Amino acid sequence: MLELSDRNVAALRRVLEQPDSNGRYHPVREIARGGMGVVWEADDRELGRRVALKILPFGAASADWLCREARVLAGLEHPGIVPVHDAGLLADGRAFYAMKLVQGNRLDQAVAGLTRNQRLRIFQRICEPVEFAHSRGIIHRDLKPENVMVGEFGEVLVMDWGVAKLSSGGPETGIIGTPQYMAPEQAAGANDTVDQRSDVYGLGGILQFLLADQPSSRPLQAICKKAMAQDPRERYATAAAMSADVGKFLEGEPVSAYRENPFEVAWRWMARHRTLVLLFLGYVVMRALVLYFLGR
Repeated sequence: MLELSDRNVAALRRVLEQPDSNGRYHPVREIARGGMGVVWEADDRELGRRVALKILPFGAASADWLCREARVLAGLEHPGIVPVHDAGLLADGRAFYAMKLVQGNRLDQAVAGLTRNQRLRIFQRICEPVEFAHSRGIIHRDLKPENVMVGEFGEVLVMDWGVAKLSSGGPETGIIGTPQYMAPEQAAGANDTVDQRSDVYGLGGILQFLLADQPSSRPLQAICKKAMAQDPRERYATAAAMSADVGKFLEGEPVSAYRENPFEVAWRWMARHRTLVLLFLGYVVMRALVLYFLGR
């Protein structure tokens, strides 16, 4: 019997996993691969455009899961969430859905070389679609840098809603999410208690990642700490509230998560009114010089 090497088996599997090139969607290249399927860049022959085509392995369970993810995305029409164009079954029976092809980089790749304030503004853009999803009763449950894309024109998109929780869904079992960014209630498998504050925990992890190689700041550390509190009741109630605190920091205002001492209050005021402070100091120096020369 002919034995195939692991390399040959992997190559054969990749060939078999390609979508049928004779159908509506012609595969161009593989973009990503994970436990829930493979994403291809493909040509949509009917409409003459490039799309991202997500295809799941054979099996009814995976098909049901894919249809669920497609329905979640279809119900979230927001500039920060990739729109779904089409969904169904390929000729070989595998489930698929086609979505907008995002040209750009993952967050963990896109922030290299950016200043702290630029990163914070990107973070606020991440909070917007998350807050929108929460307003529609949908919890992402797997927020992490790898699931955020920054497009070539600066657009910020939250990706991979495959494990999202719907408020109208039934009971679930098992641990869902990525350990490093997973809220304690998720890690405990207490999915019935998972709510928007669980996503706030994930946002805290993303903010912590964005600040890892940046100058330390106690107010920003306090924001991360509050977002990632072990007790959900001690976290920000919403993604919007967390984003608002980041906005206050950017504007030179006090943030709700951190209590300043008098020295910090004065320092922040001077930093915010730098021009006024410099003018005043200039006036004091000039006046001192005038008095000095007049007194000689």
